[in-house]
Amino acid sequence: MLKIALSSFIICLLFCAQTMAQASKVDSSEMRTLRIDPSSARGAAASQLFEEIKFIPLETTKESLFGSISQLRMTDDSYVIFDYDTKAILIFTREGKYKAKIGASKIEKDPDNKDNQDFYGFEIKTEDNQSIIRLQSGKYYFNFDLDGKRISKVMIDKKKVYDSPYKFSDGTVADRGYLDKKEKDSTYYEISLVKEKKKIESYFPYSVDRYKNDQFFTGGESLINYGVPDEFFFLTAYEYNIYRLTSKKLSLAYRMIFPANNSLPADFRSNPVYRGKRQAYFQANPKAIFAIGNPYQLGDNLYFKTNSWTWGQDERKAFIYNLKNNMLTSISDIEPDSLSQFLPITDAGVHYDFANNGFLHFDGTFFYTSYSSLLMFKFKEQNEGKNRVYDPLLSAYFKTQDKKSNPVIIQLKPKKN
Repeated sequence: MLKIALSSFIICLLFCAQTMAQASKVDSSEMRTLRIDPSSARGAAASQLFEEIKFIPLETTKESLFGSISQLRMTDDSYVIFDYDTKAILIFTREGKYKAKIGASKIEKDPDNKDNQDFYGFEIKTEDNQSIIRLQSGKYYFNFDLDGKRISKVMIDKKKVYDSPYKFSDGTVADRGYLDKKEKDSTYYEISLVKEKKKIESYFPYSVDRYKNDQFFTGGESLINYGVPDEFFFLTAYEYNIYRLTSKKLSLAYRMIFPANNSLPADFRSNPVYRGKRQAYFQANPKAIFAIGNPYQLGDNLYFKTNSWTWGQDERKAFIYNLKNNMLTSISDIEPDSLSQFLPITDAGVHYDFANNGFLHFDGTFFYTSYSSLLMFKFKEQNEGKNRVYDPLLSAYFKTQDKKSNPVIIQLKPKKN
């Protein structure tokens, strides 16, 4: 169980420990407090929450076979996927047809660098009005087109290039772990706004000493493109706040309050008694939520997941909170219906892909998640004898594939209210 639980944790390098450095003030004037009781979450039919649901099987060939989706991004005509287990990037059309694969064989080793040069993800960049795939390995960026062909290899020069995937339309970028260098003292910040290589605002200063003999766990990425153009949600470790970051400032959008048995001690971040003993605390208090993860907002609905040491089919960890009527819906309790072809929309409560990753991507209109063919065929078997009719894409998939085939992407268009 511990191995499964740990797979949902991403070691975080951004745990806040305040220093005496000057930091910008977080605007909390529009903060909203949300009282969240996971045990009170209700279920709902898929068609009550979503307008469209589509299943996209990914073509399985000897070359394209992979285990699970660790990262998913889209271009106009392609899905780009990172599989952590095989350390490979796979490219499929939006219809699920296999196009290309980028593996270690396309990344030559640097003879002058003895460090591990594996890559752990990618970015979609735009160059000359074309989408390209960029990955970092060692001291280099490797750029590929959407057919998997390498375009260039560029040495990273951080003195000349200020590169961040978190950019605003006015040229400002969001920088995690920004180092403010001064003659006597230098200070790191958890999040900063930088424009033309100059710091505009910085928040949550910390000392690098905080990494010594301590343990850091979080629920995923700390900066999330949550669905509103030119804005991000920002999360910090061991607290239940969701911040909103624009090119001008950081503001506290939502503060969640959970029941006592789901909450960390108020001084969990600052009290040295927990230093280096956080995992032991989580093991002794498995229902305590140590992080919020994957927050998104569409209309009146706030989507998020929680992370704790517990694991089980009855655990409720992913939710939809309606900001208008305060109703809380458990994603694991969403019932399949005709809109979902009577198939579950996630593997929540059955397996751990959704528990680990939450929604893989949100483009402002659609959510994307996935689960294995093993589960897809299991769910189909549960529908046997019920006269279920599947669309042509799924019908062909069930006829030609099996439980060992590639995962299936689920595309969901949520309702706004």
